[in-house]
Amino acid sequence: MSRVVVVGAGLGGLATAARLAATGHEVTVFEQADTPGGKLGVVRRDGFTFDTGPSLLTMPGLLEDLFTATGGPADLPVTPVDPACRYVFADGTRLDLPHAAAAVPAALDAALGAGAGASWAALHAHSRRLWDLVAEPVLRRPLTTAALARMSVRPADLRAVAPWRSLDGLGRRALADPRLRTWLNRYATYSGSDPRRTPSVLAVTAFVEQEFGAWWVPGGLRRIVDAVVERCVALGVALEPGTAVDEVIVERGRAAGVRAGGRAVRADVVVSGVDAQVLHERLLPRDPRFHAARRARRRLRRIPRSTAGFVLLLGLSGREPGPAHRVWFPRDQDAEFDAIFGREPRPVPDPTVYVHAPDDPALRPDDASEGWFVLVNAPLHDPGRGVDWDEPGLAGRYRDRVLDVLAARGADVRDRVRFAEVLTPAELERRTGSPGGAIYGTASHGPRAALRRPANRGPLPGLHLVGGSAHPGGGIPLVLMSAEIVAGLIGPATGPDPSGARGTAAGPSGPRRPRAAPARPHPGSSR
Repeated sequence: MSRVVVVGAGLGGLATAARLAATGHEVTVFEQADTPGGKLGVVRRDGFTFDTGPSLLTMPGLLEDLFTATGGPADLPVTPVDPACRYVFADGTRLDLPHAAAAVPAALDAALGAGAGASWAALHAHSRRLWDLVAEPVLRRPLTTAALARMSVRPADLRAVAPWRSLDGLGRRALADPRLRTWLNRYATYSGSDPRRTPSVLAVTAFVEQEFGAWWVPGGLRRIVDAVVERCVALGVALEPGTAVDEVIVERGRAAGVRAGGRAVRADVVVSGVDAQVLHERLLPRDPRFHAARRARRRLRRIPRSTAGFVLLLGLSGREPGPAHRVWFPRDQDAEFDAIFGREPRPVPDPTVYVHAPDDPALRPDDASEGWFVLVNAPLHDPGRGVDWDEPGLAGRYRDRVLDVLAARGADVRDRVRFAEVLTPAELERRTGSPGGAIYGTASHGPRAALRRPANRGPLPGLHLVGGSAHPGGGIPLVLMSAEIVAGLIGPATGPDPSGARGTAAGPSGPRRPRAAPARPHPGSSR
């Protein structure tokens, strides 16, 4: 049995801990917050419950894979979200995008005019080709230049991936309707990026949402964290919330444990689930002999951070029927990204507004009320060179601005507000530890964006990285893939080398049964 320390109890850290414990490792997870979950947070107020992280689930089969690999199904039912989202464009056009991909072309023709469905279908077919190229060989395996180079050997594959083309450029090439181009560009924000600089291969994000569907966990997506925590406990994982890790211990050039809670904790393997920049800047020693760590730190400093988010948690009187997910687009999407990523970042005057308003009785105090999670893209909290979101009065002024924008676009809830709790990028930084409140770590900008994201095998032997700031990226599906990769690199405790110097890219095999198995099967596989 080898000893593993996991730094951070976000979904990536917890999923890795469960996979490793199921294959015989002794695992301890340290979390600086009082509760686990990381960006899959929750806020409760006056009988309302709000998820403060992701608000829909795609590829639920990956969750099923996790529980199957760690002892059996979990009591975590999922339900389809249909329509997956309502989009309201600047000209007032309303598009309800269905849950099932087969129904999308007809919905597009009805909302945008004849031909819109056919252009989407052609893009979807192209994105399917991209998914076939990147899903298994790139996203579900350790990041290597060889895997990416193989796609450039065959000219047809290279033309399909088109690393020289941006997502915005793909939209201009493939979609005649400017509203559809606006819709496609939104998917760059799923990685916190500017669509004008995001590689076109990220069109697979839209493909995944339509092909595998949008799903909801009754009671809120926070239940995913609760279920994984239960599995960790059943497998004997030691969870230590409220215990910050101050340093990764390095001896003889390899990770040998951590200093946490005022004590040294020895380990054969350290898995970091915190933001990669935090790991390199605060937790790893600045020893000039560690050349790989020094190079990784310098590389991270050159990569732009992803967007942050400005969030309103609205407790509202009364209920208005409508889809759970709603997006209102601005007239000038370019201006939005200029405000966030430009030389002088500023709160976006006319932002895209995303609202999650789930019709879930478990999340509201009564049937005469509803809760809205409202999110707009925002520049980072950066008092020295950008926006100081702690500036007195700024949060309140921008809260009012967002509510005014919603009202101007036909969704005026100002006279229904019981309370409006604000989470600025500065508050997100304090809650999650992500510098500046960057939701996805680094932005996916440039043709080499995939190679610039930190790899799962760390810069020192015995150190691994998991979670949204590492390969393959942020969001529930990619974070679960990240955990699978890391567990495969480390291998089972009975394997030849628990340091991760050897091992396979496949997930761990031969899981032991947990001491307490959850009750009924998970019904919502997307595969």
